This record gives sequence, structure tokens and C-alpha cells, in this order.
Amino acid sequence: MDKMVPSSACALFLLLLLLANPESRASQNCLNKQQLLTAIRQLQQLLKGQETRFTEGIRNMKSRLAALQNSVSRATPDTPPVSCPALNAPLDGRKFGSKYLVNHEVHFTCNPGFQLIGPSSVVCLPNGTWTGEQPQCRELALPYLNLKLFLDISECSSQPCQNGGTWVEGVNQYRCICPPGRTGSRCQHQAQTATPEGRVAGDPAFSRAPRCAQVERAQHCSCEAGFHLSGAATDDSICHDVNECELYRQEGRPRLCMHACVNTPGSYRCACPSGYRSLADGKSCEDVNECVTSQHMCPQETMCINTGGGFQCVSPECPEGSGNVSYVKTSAFQCERNPCPMDSRPCRNMPKTISFHYLSLPSNLKTPITLFRMATASAPGRPGPNSLRFGIVGGNSRGHFVMQRSDRQTGELILVQTLEGPQTLEVDVDMSEYLDRSFQANHVSKVTIFVSPYDF
Repeated sequence: MDKMVPSSACALFLLLLLLANPESRASQNCLNKQQLLTAIRQLQQLLKGQETRFTEGIRNMKSRLAALQNSVSRATPDTPPVSCPALNAPLDGRKFGSKYLVNHEVHFTCNPGFQLIGPSSVVCLPNGTWTGEQPQCRELALPYLNLKLFLDISECSSQPCQNGGTWVEGVNQYRCICPPGRTGSRCQHQAQTATPEGRVAGDPAFSRAPRCAQVERAQHCSCEAGFHLSGAATDDSICHDVNECELYRQEGRPRLCMHACVNTPGSYRCACPSGYRSLADGKSCEDVNECVTSQHMCPQETMCINTGGGFQCVSPECPEGSGNVSYVKTSAFQCERNPCPMDSRPCRNMPKTISFHYLSLPSNLKTPITLFRMATASAPGRPGPNSLRFGIVGGNSRGHFVMQRSDRQTGELILVQTLEGPQTLEVDVDMSEYLDRSFQANHVSKVTIFVSPYDF
């Protein structure tokens, strides 16, 4: 007699057949409704048991992998990051950059009167060495006298003061005593002063009769505020105006006016240069933004850039195309390179973007100071560069600037030498992007700096 198959197994088998071939359900009459529901519940319990065992297996596998990772970590500790030897600033110079890890850069510059001998920038290599030797600053020989030697000369043979100014020697420093109507560290600027209306030699407004009184057989005289008594207290005494402008020009006294001081009878007033307005305190000057107040006369196809005491009309233009390289202007201050042919490597090495930037600075700005920053940004869904290189690639800056990386994604243009205006400087900086040491793109920023003749 054949062995009987359990009814539950038969039910599961028939249920699987029904699920696999739903069209044959009408021809199946061996199971009633109750048996079919029982078979479904049994199949659900079977699947639940399989799911529990599978989840437990995954949990055990994760635990074993974690234990293996801990064991490997204890056996082989992490290798410390590669770094290069520390660098010092050269004698009579400066160093910019304090990170010595792989691909980080350090920049060097010399003080005025000294020349840099060696590389101006070095990069830390993966083998823990720098790309060049540490540079030195060498004193310039005649006729390029360095500042220290110049200040030690007792005779004013070089005549540093202009327009009749008098050179006064100090310890490692000098200053110019300027004649009336001149101002600036070397008396190079015309003072924006206005002679009080009607003031001529012997103007009676600048001299007054004193107020005298007889007190106990003695005569006492006094003057109005802003005047001082000349000579003894007699009927012939005269009260002369106190020239506050000359008085406060003496060394060690506070500065009365931000720009020019004009003496008036019994007092003084402050004047601002053209392109500036006086503030409420009567002493300070504020630049007038001609570009906002529509006081400029820039042509329609140009743009107005406000500067200290004036304005400039600029019209940035994209470079002319050549060969497979061409550019299109995507905004008022940016150009982008058109797509390159697949096999044109020279095209891909050209700047992908060229941007134009304009800065206005006062004279004698304290250095070092960061003027401009460049940073990278990747498109959504695309991997960004994992290495950047920054540098100065053009302009007429003559060593006034250095470009250094402030973090992994940002570079800074730093002014390292004092500027005295009026002058216009141009400096071109670039940022090269690398992905896994493979060159990706280059971006150039053309920075134009307008230096005001004034230090405010």
C-alpha cells in the first residue's frame, strides 16, 4: 500500500500550483475554502521562519566583520600622514603658509631693498620633500639702495622730499616737513585747502585788541578763545590768532583733520579732497560713490567702478579665439570657453573660465592683508576635484602680491608690500583642478586694483 502524503504538504503543493497558474483554479476541486486558508497560513509561517533565520545570519555576519576589522586595526596601526620639514622665513623676508602636508604650498617674499634668491613658492611632495630649496633674501647693491642703508645716510643726497619739503633724519626712519599747500609722506600731493575769503597778509581778522582791566594798580589783559597775547599786558598788546593747523602738525600731537586743515580767525576747519564729502563730525571724509549718484560719464557699453575720490569706466572683453579655442561672455564680468573637440588637448589646457574683478584701495594700507579669494565648486551629481593648485600667472604687480592656499578648496591673494597711489595694478591669478592627479580644468581671475592717492 502506498505511503499517504500529509494533507498539509498536499495543500501547500496545490497552493503553489494555484499561485503559479491562476487560470487553472476553476478546474481544481480537491480543496475547499477552509483547507485553502489553512494552507496559506502554513505558507506564511514557513516564510516567516525563513526570514528570521536570514536576518539572524546577516546580523552574525556583520558582527564577525566588525570583529575582524578591529583585529586588523590593532595589528596594523594607521600610517601617519606624510609631511615635509618645517620652513622658516628667510632673514629680511617673510613666509606665508604654515601647513606642511602633501600638496600644500609655502610662499616667500623679501622686505623692500632685498632680492629673493631661490624659489618664491615650494610644494610638499608625497615623498616628504619640498620641490625646491629654502630661498634667501640678498641685499640689493647700488644703485638699488635698500631702505635701511638709505635711512642711515646722514646727507640727504637722494632728496626724498618733493616740492620743497625738508628731510628730517631719525633712527631708521625719516619724515618730510612739507611747505604750505603740500601734503603726503614725501610732499607729493597738492593740499586741498582753500584760503579763507578775504585773507591777505596783515588781515585784521587774525589780530584783535585784547580785553584789559586794571586790578590793584596792575593791568591784566586777556584774549578771546583761539587767540594768544603777544608781548606784555600793555595798551599796545595785540591778540594774535592761534594757528591750530600748524600747532597740531607737530610730532606727537593728535591729528585734527582726516585730510586738510584750514586755519580761520580764532579756530579752524577741515577740508576734504575732490571726490569726498565731510561727515557730521566735521573732521572725517567719506568717498562719494559717483557710480551710485549718477555723477559719472561712462559710455553706455561700459560699466562704472567706484574708486577712492573718483571712478573708472571699464569694459571687460573675452580673449579672441584661435584654432579650436573660443570664448563666450556669460555675464558682465565672466567669459567661458566653448566646448573643446574630444581630441584637442591644447584646447582643454586653456582656461575654462576667465573672470574680471576690480578693487579700490587706499594708500599705505597695512600689510600683509588678504584682498581676494578663489574657490572651487562642483556641479550637482559630479565629483569635485580632490587637489587644487593656485598661482600668479600675469599682470604688472612687480612682487607686491603672493597667492597661497588657505584650505583645500580656497586660495587667497595677499598684498605683502605697501602701495602708494595714485596707481593702477593688475594681477592675474589661476586655479588648476586635479582629480586623482589628473588635470581637469583651469580658471583665471584677472584682478585690477585702483590705489587712491589718500590713506583713507
